[in-house]
Amino acid sequence: MVRNQKNKRKLEDLAAERAVLSGLCQYGLSVSLDSDYLESEHFTDPTNQIIFGCIKKVLEKSNKVELSSLLSAANQLGCYENINNQEEIGFLRSLFNFPIHEENVSIHAGKLAKLGIAREVKKTLAICSNKIDEVTGDEDINDIISLIETPVLDATSKIYQGSDNKPEIIGEEITDYIEFLKENKNDMIGISTGFPAYDEAIGGGLRRKCVDLVAARPKVGKSMFGDAVAMHVSKNLGIPVLVLDTEMSKEDHLHRMLANLSGVEINTIASGKFDSNQLNTEKVENAANELGEIPFHYVSIAGQPFENILSIMRKWIYQEVGFDENGRTKDCLIVYDYLKLMNSTSISNSMQEFQVLGFQITQLHNFCVKYDVPCLSFVQLNRDGITKESTDVVSGSDRLIWLCTSFSIFKLKSDEEIADDTDENGNRKLVPIVARHGAGLDDGDYINMNMFGKFGKLVEGQTRNELRTKSTIKDTGFESGDQQPADIETV
Repeated sequence: MVRNQKNKRKLEDLAAERAVLSGLCQYGLSVSLDSDYLESEHFTDPTNQIIFGCIKKVLEKSNKVELSSLLSAANQLGCYENINNQEEIGFLRSLFNFPIHEENVSIHAGKLAKLGIAREVKKTLAICSNKIDEVTGDEDINDIISLIETPVLDATSKIYQGSDNKPEIIGEEITDYIEFLKENKNDMIGISTGFPAYDEAIGGGLRRKCVDLVAARPKVGKSMFGDAVAMHVSKNLGIPVLVLDTEMSKEDHLHRMLANLSGVEINTIASGKFDSNQLNTEKVENAANELGEIPFHYVSIAGQPFENILSIMRKWIYQEVGFDENGRTKDCLIVYDYLKLMNSTSISNSMQEFQVLGFQITQLHNFCVKYDVPCLSFVQLNRDGITKESTDVVSGSDRLIWLCTSFSIFKLKSDEEIADDTDENGNRKLVPIVARHGAGLDDGDYINMNMFGKFGKLVEGQTRNELRTKSTIKDTGFESGDQQPADIETV
């Protein structure tokens, strides 16, 4: 039996293993509850692993551990022969007499857990080393980096966000949760987009673990929509935002945001002509100073494989966002502009474009669930999106709709709609078609949006139904629904 500390190996502590086993044998369930994160793999000695498994089996039905119950558990687990000999029985008896204070058991248990983490990290690094040895020099730099980065970040994410994923009684701690909700009242469940009507339609802003999709035809203003949300979240809420862009340059985004903050036209800024006017110069410089202070992060992902994009997102969370004391990702937002294929290499005779896009939204959704973050993503509308307003107008698979939390269409208003709503009520409309947490909008209703392209601004207006209600009040003096049908017998 390998329990001799004279031949101690690195990243193991047999004395701590014995202390934990003794504590469990002597104090039973009260100690087990404080060290329930331990698994057999945290023990390095094979027999200690077996004994720990037997102790866990006993404590499933009993509050205390006895030698007879240990042997019975070993028989049930099929490992009775491994411990039914004079040496092992003697060791088991010694566990019940080993001097260990109850309050010290958790200290030794924590040590075993940390040593287990270190062994896992070492194993991960060894795997990385073997993969690096296979590099030929023909690979892309990002592919080489991902050989190290992806396994290491995956391993560390298990540490930060580790969960045993055991089934639990859903209402077991409901009283505590109700008290938490009462003590933490808020107006917005998720992160506000800066567009109140849109926030309400999708059920309270952008929620963690969710992907909210906005679909639009080309050149309608998807990127300006994304920038508007990113600016609001980073500037007004102080929450870090990562904008993943597939088409526009960093300079294009800077020009738009400077115009948005300064009120100076985009082309005047981009051409440098703002310098000809002292007032404009001051406005742009003040906007630049303001922009430098907000946690707005940008990266171009044009041409990047989707796996690399996920790696960029993961790295940003670790480097710029971080985790709280409970291992939960701090508040942040990812804006993906927009979900599409980067090249034709993913398409084959057996894999069509819409299927690849479906797998991408699956990976993106799984990423958001794993790292507990919200994502606002954009997709392209097909030609039917010019006239139709339903989920079948998105270019991609049904999976895009299945896995998103909300699906909205952002489009130009028709001449008739502009005439009906009047010019001051916007030139764009936002139609939240489906929402898992909210009611969306139906019956031809939509949110009026006014895009001031020259200044990089997008302003939310009232919904179509709100305008109709106001118009009815103005024309009749009654609110909608207040007008009662006349009784024909009284006329």
